[in-house]
Amino acid sequence: MTGKTNRARWFLAAGATVVVLGTSSAVVLTHVASGGETTAAAKPVATAEIANSDLKEEENATGKLGYGKESVLAGKKSGTITSLPAQGAVLSRGKSAYTVDAKPVPLFYGTLPFYRPLNKDADKGPDVKQLEENLRALGYGGFGTPDEKFTAATETALKRWQKSLGVDQTGAFDPADVVLAPGEIRVSAVTGQLGAPGAGELFKYTGTARIVTAELDAAKQSVAQKDAKVSVSLNGTTLTGTVTDVGTTAAADKEGQGDGKAKVAVQIKMDDPAAAGDVIDVPVSVQFTKAVHKDVLVVPVGALVTLAEGGYAVEVDDQGKRRLVGVETGLFSGGMVEIKAAGLRAGQRVVTTS
Repeated sequence: MTGKTNRARWFLAAGATVVVLGTSSAVVLTHVASGGETTAAAKPVATAEIANSDLKEEENATGKLGYGKESVLAGKKSGTITSLPAQGAVLSRGKSAYTVDAKPVPLFYGTLPFYRPLNKDADKGPDVKQLEENLRALGYGGFGTPDEKFTAATETALKRWQKSLGVDQTGAFDPADVVLAPGEIRVSAVTGQLGAPGAGELFKYTGTARIVTAELDAAKQSVAQKDAKVSVSLNGTTLTGTVTDVGTTAAADKEGQGDGKAKVAVQIKMDDPAAAGDVIDVPVSVQFTKAVHKDVLVVPVGALVTLAEGGYAVEVDDQGKRRLVGVETGLFSGGMVEIKAAGLRAGQRVVTTS
């Protein structure tokens, strides 16, 4: 080695102070030997192996395990309410949602509100198809594949259904004859009253599947993608779930209830509902994956050394001989950090504080 090279190395040793991340102490390099090897003026330290691994960058959000958003179910039937479902009751298609004048008003599935009476004189329309879909699902068919035309066969099916309910067999359908929901529902709160008019709010309901509702900072909404997998931490157990819906409207935290930032609601279906046990309305933590870097070199964050002149390095330990290698950092996750540098490989050991 030439004198010029030696002087350059000794200058680095005298002037460069490095700080190991995660500690409050500085390590001053006192000697740089030929080939870049260094000896630290410190006692033997812990080392960790450089490993090949997949590293994920995650965004955390708080949430709650429950049954999801509540909706209001209202009746349209004139008369007097004579029965209502119990809180917690599960209602499926064809089941009575409530009774008016001791006559059942069943639940139909659909998203299109029934907006007109239907009979043999009705014009074609999507509401006819929705009616036929429900009748056929309940076993009252005979009109072929549900379509938008109200036929004599539709009228006959209606009469058979009406007979099963014990109501007048008119062969005509009125929107007030049923209540409508997208599918099977769970009664979350009963708001109607016995003896009250049948036309009005009856109860609130949710879906029947337990889901997680997470509150994500609106500014970070892009990390939540429909059908993406997430991790859910519940009572010390980590489970997996799938994003089913991402809210589009941001709402500000209630005063004193959060960090004051606007939030969007993200709905998550548990991949294994049974794994969450029987608990409901419990807080959870949700981890959304922002990025994944596969098969990269990783070390503990405590192995990073901050150079006074800027940038990072790791101190490679080769059977007690140490040398600093400048690195470019990538993702940080779970106490590990991705590093890139020529000459580094999996299996080498680096000095670390953790």
